[in-house]
Amino acid sequence: MYIHKVEARDLPDLWFQAVNDILEHGKKFQIDRGSYAGQTRLEYDYFTGYVEFPGTQPLLPDIPPSIGIPNPVEEAYIYGGDGYERSYIEYLMTGHKEPGESYTYGERLVRTPITGNKLNWWNENNSEIIDKRDVDGKIIFEENGNLYLNQIEWIIDTYKKYGERNNQMVLQVAHPSDMTLLDPPCLRSIDTRIQDNKLNFFVYFRSWDLWGGLPANLAGIQNLKEYMAGEIGVNDGEMIVESKGLHLYGYAEDLAKLRCLKA
Repeated sequence: MYIHKVEARDLPDLWFQAVNDILEHGKKFQIDRGSYAGQTRLEYDYFTGYVEFPGTQPLLPDIPPSIGIPNPVEEAYIYGGDGYERSYIEYLMTGHKEPGESYTYGERLVRTPITGNKLNWWNENNSEIIDKRDVDGKIIFEENGNLYLNQIEWIIDTYKKYGERNNQMVLQVAHPSDMTLLDPPCLRSIDTRIQDNKLNFFVYFRSWDLWGGLPANLAGIQNLKEYMAGEIGVNDGEMIVESKGLHLYGYAEDLAKLRCLKA
């Protein structure tokens, strides 16, 4: 198994290096299940990327006009604008979910139900197991008799109250029951660490579309990181990303070759 590693200045640099390198190091597979079943894709065995300055603007890929291809991600898709009823920021950082959506990343991050044994221990005030906090309507809130956790605000509050040396502060997206979904979440977790007065993110995707998914996802996640760093009172930090399924769909191969001047 080949573990491909990229060190990048910023998010556009990460994207370009990953697109350029997959044309050389990616292996072609036929998709057996899920999105684009029956088609082919180039895929890394395993990918890791380190971004030193992920907050450098612009966050989206650099496509020289002379190449004549569109940017894989429109800025309006990230922040909202004409043609988009919902921005990616809203999808990532709010609990809103449209009918027919089995999940959103935002629902998983900011509207996590507290159920089962955890709810029982919570109601029993079992301080040996549960870190019980007030139902404040922001970190912990109640709706229709159900109790919910906002993971983003919980992590912010925990760092502010207890300091930075804490290895428990992971934003969890995956649920074990996601195995039952035909298309489970690609983003599984965003781990966090404060070091040298900077909030750093460690991001894992089980499967990841390189052409359009990676730049959109990381632009949104970078905005989330900047928000959390500001609320905690530290600087925006670095980013490490990983995936065992970073891939380029067949339809995007020709576009990738054009962008990398390999056509």
